[in-house]
Amino acid sequence: MAEEVVLMKGNEAIAHAAIRFGVDGYFGYPITPQSEILETLADEKPWETTGMVVLQAESEVAAINMVYGGAASGKMVMTSSSSPGVSLKQEGISYIAGAELPCLIVNVMRGGPGLGTIQPSQADYFQTVKGGGHGDYRLIALAPASVQEMADFVGLAFDLAFKYRNPAIILADGVIGQMMEKVVLPEQRPRLTNEEVMARCPWATFGKLKHRGPNIVTSLELDPAEMEKRNIHLQQKYAEIEEKEVRYEEIHCDDAEYLIVAFGSCARIAQKAMEEARAEGIKVGLLRPITLWPFPSKAIAERSRQVKGILTVELNAGQMVEDVRLAVECKVPVEYFGRLGGIVPDPDEVVTALKEKIIK
Repeated sequence: MAEEVVLMKGNEAIAHAAIRFGVDGYFGYPITPQSEILETLADEKPWETTGMVVLQAESEVAAINMVYGGAASGKMVMTSSSSPGVSLKQEGISYIAGAELPCLIVNVMRGGPGLGTIQPSQADYFQTVKGGGHGDYRLIALAPASVQEMADFVGLAFDLAFKYRNPAIILADGVIGQMMEKVVLPEQRPRLTNEEVMARCPWATFGKLKHRGPNIVTSLELDPAEMEKRNIHLQQKYAEIEEKEVRYEEIHCDDAEYLIVAFGSCARIAQKAMEEARAEGIKVGLLRPITLWPFPSKAIAERSRQVKGILTVELNAGQMVEDVRLAVECKVPVEYFGRLGGIVPDPDEVVTALKEKIIK
């Protein structure tokens, strides 16, 4: 399949990109608003073309443990769900992080807490960037703001996951998952052969080979001294990721007197609000974190030296705002504006919040 331009939902773009990037296996369970990922994979039948395994597991817990097994064998494997389903996967995600295995998790967020609503939300920010499971671990977290990025971030997530032997997550909100846009799909990549997998992943479990004994993949270590060494190693790896893999976008920030920080669909709303504010003579810039972890703290700190105040725009009760406040170290006012319960704000509301909370 050559590169082509098509019109599709964000969820569908995830599925098509997974096939074209040569993913070996998908294990998931349907839940709104991300069910189209599994449905599209089932419709496309990649097992007949690329050999990709697509399996609806009996539960979210089963799905994440299938990912654990596939990742331990060095394969490109992934799962997807929405907020309550990802909550069920947290123990398995912690195991995968502790075992240092690469994989992709997709969360198309819906409102909570509990079963909440099927409407869009960004309330899984804390769960994702602070570690929703047990222990000191991190997920490489990518936040798409378009259908194109939904497709592109599949390849980027796997590249980063294998580079650092760490699970990666695409954290999209329900707006991005359900909206339709033109997207350029990549050319088909061949899946790696077993020999290529063994060369790329010498740590993986292939059984006992002639040139070496078996590999043991686990997150368990009963010797506390050894467990401390493993945790120190993980923290060193996370520090390297924070140093090398921060990604963000800035729009009209060079002359900005005020700054909006937003990700996902809120970044698109905030961009329109920024344009409306500038039309009124208010110099506003937009900083969009692309990696929620590692977070662009240094970039925000740098911008805080020139602006009079910062507003975060979020579909939650105020979560990312805490990381923005940590980044600026109280040097300028940082306020939050958002809507809850699946209600998406319009740009006029953002402009009003900017005037009332920051400009005053």
